[in-house]
Amino acid sequence: MRNTRSISFIVFACLFIAACGGNKNEDGQKRAVTTDTVVVKPAAVPVFDADSAYVYVGRQVAFGPRIPGSAAQSGCAAWMDAMLKKVCDTVYKQDVHVKGGDGKSLPCINLIGVINPKATKRILFLTHWDSRPWADQDTKDKDKPIIAADDGASGVAVLLEIAGALKAHGLPVSIGIDILFTDVEDYGRSEWGEDSYCLGTQYWANHPHIAGYKADFGILLDMVGAHGAQFPMEASSTIYAGDVQQKVWRAASDAGYSSFFPYAPGAEITDDHVPVNKIAGIRTIDIINLTPDPQRPFAPHWHTHADVMDIIDKSTLKAVGQTLLQVICENAGSMANN
Repeated sequence: MRNTRSISFIVFACLFIAACGGNKNEDGQKRAVTTDTVVVKPAAVPVFDADSAYVYVGRQVAFGPRIPGSAAQSGCAAWMDAMLKKVCDTVYKQDVHVKGGDGKSLPCINLIGVINPKATKRILFLTHWDSRPWADQDTKDKDKPIIAADDGASGVAVLLEIAGALKAHGLPVSIGIDILFTDVEDYGRSEWGEDSYCLGTQYWANHPHIAGYKADFGILLDMVGAHGAQFPMEASSTIYAGDVQQKVWRAASDAGYSSFFPYAPGAEITDDHVPVNKIAGIRTIDIINLTPDPQRPFAPHWHTHADVMDIIDKSTLKAVGQTLLQVICENAGSMANN
């Protein structure tokens, strides 16, 4: 991650989506939706456990920097594989090599957890899990790898906890969920070109875990755990999948987390959602922590040695995780009717 381009100011067309959690009373509790003759109880939205997600961040960080070819890479991949097998119906592993921008052959481990594999209506969630090999934005030790508590581990933690919540709560058979953990995302440099980033995702987009794989839409998580995080509407997401973006931001409001998801334009970022859109043809958006400054759109800890556990805030993990559970809930019924 990632070259940035200009901030785009866009007129957003709002979509109506039915909230499966129903309306809320003054205490914020869910209540049934009332018609003239029938009271319909909506399906409850599972509760996202931020404490559990925080622990998952720590487990990854404990392995050390998860860079290609390291013991931390293989160890963390094995741990994630085991965790996915606890909460998913099927787990696929892509253990391959990809070519870095410097010409090196890099070991790459993508993991895909599948929930309700027979469902034809599907949502793809993805995040990268590797660490950047260089702290190029720091003032010291620029040639050493970062821990990547936020820029890597936070997205994995949120998606593992979501899968656990769905496992405990149950997911309608009408909808399937795919969780993609991509490797070798952050082994890139601007002088090598934009394609030097997102190597694991590029591989998956060209070689999906199932031939001809498609999803109705996708949501990428990147840097979703830091104190004070804000998730404006990343510009290329608006271009590729503006309706999906509107759907997610509306869900954040329904879940009570609109303060984290402002209806404000964000910078255009080269991230994992780009090859998913361009190569795999799946309309995918990026939920990413961005500042309002187009010249410095990333948080101060980005690509520095400050990206450690002290950066992580449970309230941010909660906001993102609960929003995604709201998205799943709100789409379970509508997708079943399509």
